Amino acid sequence: MKLETKLFAYGVLFFVPVGLVYGIWSHGEPVGTVAIPLTGGLVGMIGAYFALLSRRIDARPEDDEHGEIDQGAGDQGVFSPWSWWPLVIALASAIVFTGLAVGWWLSGIGVALGVIGLVGWVFEFSRGQHAH
Repeated sequence: MKLETKLFAYGVLFFVPVGLVYGIWSHGEPVGTVAIPLTGGLVGMIGAYFALLSRRIDARPEDDEHGEIDQGAGDQGVFSPWSWWPLVIALASAIVFTGLAVGWWLSGIGVALGVIGLVGWVFEFSRGQHAH
């Protein structure tokens, strides 16, 4: 996790000064002057989370400079095979963003469909053939 912590810490060192320079250069344009330093703050929160997480977990094979590829072999997580729920969530996202252009009522339908898709995806292994 040390690499990820450094990556996001460098993001803070980039976004905050760039936001200040942008604010001076654009004569205080309100959106960018606020949004760019806030992006640095968000990146900083992610970096702080990774710094705290790296103290709690053991070193991964990626963190070892002399690590071998076979040290990272094995299961990397649990993924649902042949799941249709990500497609439902993608369709719901498309409907929400179409609703921003067409009408707010369409966004409501997309949000409802998105909630249904998210609940279905989360509880996919809790019913039917894959129930545990």
